[in-house]
Amino acid sequence: MKRYLYIVLFASLLFAGCEQKPSLQKYFVANSDNKDFISLDLAPTFINVEKVSLSAAEKEALESFKRINVLAFKSDSLNQNKFNEEREKVNTILKDKSYQQLMRVGSGKEGGAVYFVGQDEHIDEFVLYANKKENGFAVVRVIGDDMNPTDVLNLMRLMQKANIDMEQLKPLQALMQP
Repeated sequence: MKRYLYIVLFASLLFAGCEQKPSLQKYFVANSDNKDFISLDLAPTFINVEKVSLSAAEKEALESFKRINVLAFKSDSLNQNKFNEEREKVNTILKDKSYQQLMRVGSGKEGGAVYFVGQDEHIDEFVLYANKKENGFAVVRVIGDDMNPTDVLNLMRLMQKANIDMEQLKPLQALMQP
């Protein structure tokens, strides 16, 4: 009898310990197959560095980088209610204390922001969020291990001078067109 009591107690603690709050990861999973969204998962190999000499800082940034997840919603005149609803979901998720804002540009309704998850020198995720009523919104998750803000800047510089596999980015072209 005690054995069953322990099993029930353990199961209840297990379920009580699971977080039910929304997160970007859950949002990405829920919408990755949704026809209203464009979803991309990019591995570090999309940055072709074979013919590029890397500095020590760029090597370190590349080693700390695991993948990039992109989720974008293209807005048009027919889906403004859905756009506002989805944008509000993302804004609510990003208000959680685990997402720390680094900077913001633009106004409250249009613009962008950069967030991070982790501590100053041990960041696990950078989030870039941009939205504009005419185009839609995009959420980009840069996921890595023990990254810091300098790593992300070095990664961006590296992407500028390396060969990027543009074929993997084709789905985003529809979002960029007016």
